Amino acid sequence: MAIGVNMELNENAEIDTSQVDDRRGSGGGGGMGIPIPIGGGRGGIVGIVIAVLVALVGGGFGFNAITGGGSDQGDNTALEQKCSARDALKQLDCRNTLYVNSIQAYWQTALPEVFGQQYRRAKTVFFSQAVRTGCGAADSGVGPFYCPADHLVYIDLTFYRLLADQLGAKGEFAQPYVLAHEYGHHVQSLLGTEAQMRRQQQRDPANANALSVRLELQADCYAAVWARSATGTTNAKGQKLFKSITEQDIQQAIDTAEKIGDDAIANRAGRPVNPNEFTHGSSQQRMQWFTKGWSTGNPKSCDTFGTTL
Repeated sequence: MAIGVNMELNENAEIDTSQVDDRRGSGGGGGMGIPIPIGGGRGGIVGIVIAVLVALVGGGFGFNAITGGGSDQGDNTALEQKCSARDALKQLDCRNTLYVNSIQAYWQTALPEVFGQQYRRAKTVFFSQAVRTGCGAADSGVGPFYCPADHLVYIDLTFYRLLADQLGAKGEFAQPYVLAHEYGHHVQSLLGTEAQMRRQQQRDPANANALSVRLELQADCYAAVWARSATGTTNAKGQKLFKSITEQDIQQAIDTAEKIGDDAIANRAGRPVNPNEFTHGSSQQRMQWFTKGWSTGNPKSCDTFGTTL
């Protein structure tokens, strides 16, 4: 691993915008948003921050309570032009598209090698304010999420500003960590882990939250496993996507994991810390499982369901 200060992307690598569906100009989804399991509403910046925190890198709170939905189709014309320019990596959306390219390039190889199953690509949807999904209508207040019903990752890129300004997670590597976590949920969907967990929740509702925690911690671990191999990922032309990832980058991801633990969220909201209500894991757990994935570089080390947390 490089010893530099920050990660370095390959400015000469072609960015594959076909892995993104840009719906930012589509007018949003309208209608009801995905319910967020918090009390007290979402008025004001504090309410918005807490709403986003609760759903942060979540995999879709409230999806199992929504039927129907539908989706829009984006227009990637502007994104394609922007991301083919010489200074593409100065643009937030182009950098995030490259992150998606790297994450999926890793799993394209790792999933069959480690689990004996072919990887199926999942697009990331860039949206503004609201969007229709296979899991129902959502707005930016739910934060980034993965929808198992349509196998898509959704993000309003303005979320990163909130992550930096309100939570203090200012490091650039917080962004690929968030995306890699959501693609961890896609891997869980492909492997059947997510569906099996939902069935367990139905059989044992008293442990529904504890099961959710295990799913989320595994996605954190999967994100770190990708990070360990990111400098080896290439695009379809064999161009390296990351030149380097540094110790500081990984520390930024660990710091982000700490700030989005359920106990940290409760403290920020001024609520009592109740482990029985955790859905994503404590700060310590999230840091622990990210660190484990990073140190081992092996997706099989991420078996949060087969160990004591």
